[in-house]
Amino acid sequence: MRSSIARRAAVFGSAALLLLGPVAASAQADPVEPGVSGQAAKLPAELIDAIQRDLSLSPDQYLEHSELGQKLAEFAKIARIQFPDAFAGTWLDKAGTPIVGLADGADKDAAVAAAEKAGFQVKDVAQSESSLQAQVKSLDGWLDTQPPAVADLVRGVAIDIVNNDLVLRADNVGGLQLPDFLKGARVVQSPATAAPLPSTDLTPIAEPLPADALLGGDAYGSLGGGVGLRCSLGFNGTDSSGGPVNITAGHCDPNRDAAGTSEASEAFSLVPGGTGPRIGTFAKTSLDIHDYSIIRADDSAAHRFENNGVRVPGAAPVAITGTADPIVGAPVCKSGLTTGFTCGVVTSVAQTVSVGERTLADSFSTSMCALQGDSGGTIVTGTLALGISSASNVGQYPICQVADVVTFVLGESPELFATPINEVLAENPGLRVRTS
Repeated sequence: MRSSIARRAAVFGSAALLLLGPVAASAQADPVEPGVSGQAAKLPAELIDAIQRDLSLSPDQYLEHSELGQKLAEFAKIARIQFPDAFAGTWLDKAGTPIVGLADGADKDAAVAAAEKAGFQVKDVAQSESSLQAQVKSLDGWLDTQPPAVADLVRGVAIDIVNNDLVLRADNVGGLQLPDFLKGARVVQSPATAAPLPSTDLTPIAEPLPADALLGGDAYGSLGGGVGLRCSLGFNGTDSSGGPVNITAGHCDPNRDAAGTSEASEAFSLVPGGTGPRIGTFAKTSLDIHDYSIIRADDSAAHRFENNGVRVPGAAPVAITGTADPIVGAPVCKSGLTTGFTCGVVTSVAQTVSVGERTLADSFSTSMCALQGDSGGTIVTGTLALGISSASNVGQYPICQVADVVTFVLGESPELFATPINEVLAENPGLRVRTS
C-alpha cells in the first residue's frame, strides 16, 4: 500500500475523546463480599476469572485502572489544545500509574502544573506528539518517492506513545530499509483478519425459539450471496429511529455491497446443533477505514436485543454503563463465541494498519488473544463499551495456549485490533449503545 497509509496516519492523536461520566452500577446486585466494591461484585464470574488470569488484577483494580484511563483521555483532549508544543501523550504504566508525557517546549511548565494538579505523573520525553506526527508526514513524502516494491512493504504506522517513537507494520519485517529520519522506528509484523468461521450448515429452521435475549459475545450466523459465516454479536443499541440494532464487524457480512437493500445478508441466532430463526438483516456495513456492521433486528426478534449485556455465550452478563476511548495501558477484556472472555491492555491507539486488502484507520490494538469466530465481538474497559474485534495476528491457531507459545518463540505476542465504538457512533448520527 502506498502513501495513503501515512496520510491517514497523519491524523493520529486527533480522535474525539469522551468526557468521563459517573459509572453506574447494575440494578441486579448480588451480596457484596467483604473488601469488594459493589460495582466489582456485579461483574460475572467468567469475566473475573479472565481479569485475574490474564491481567493479575482484582476486579476492583480492573475497574479503577479503567476509570483512570478515561480520566487520562479527558485530560489529553484538553492538553492537545492548550499545550501543543509539549504534550506527548498519556498512558497507564504496568502498575496502573497514570502518566503524561511532556517534551521541552514553551508551554511545558504550564503542562506540568496541569498534569500534577490532575493527579498524574509526568514523564519527560524527547519528542512531542506534534513532532511525531510530523515524522508521519515525512514518511508519507518518502513513500511517494519509492518504487512500489518498497512503498508497498509499509502496511501500517502508529505513534508509540510509551517509547516516544513510531511503529511501522510490514509483511516482510526484514525487507524494509528505512531512511535516516526513521532509524529509531520499530518495524513489526502486520496483522491478519480475525476471520469469521465459514459455515455451510446455516439453514434456517421454521419453528421459533423461546424469547431468549441476545447479548454481546453471543454467537450468530450470517447468510448472504451464497456464503455462510459464524461470528460474535457486538454491542446492542438503537438506531436514529429508536429501533433495536446490534453493532458487530463489517467483515462478518458475507454480502457487504447489498447491505441496506432487499438483498442484504441475513443474521440468524445459533443454537446447539444448528441454526435458529432469523433475527435481522445487515442495514449498513463498512469494511475499509472502520470495520463495522449494523444489524437491524426483525420485529419478531426486537425484544431479544433490548438489553445492554455482554457475556461469555450462555453465561451471566456484565451490564454496559457507557462508552470509552482507548488509552494505552488501560485494561480491556473481549468476549467472543470461540474464546469467551480474554483480557489484556491497550498497546496502541489511533493507528492505521492494512489487513489484507483493507485498511483500518483510527484503530487500536490490544494484547489479547482472539481466534476465528471471535470476529465482531465486544471489547470493554471496566463496564464501558470500547470497541469491536476486527483483526488478530493469531487467528489461525486452534486455541490461545498454542498462540501464546508460538508467538513467544517468534519473539512476539498475541494482538487483537479493533475499531473504537465511539468512531462508529460518530459516523452514524443517532446510533446509540444501550447502557444502564
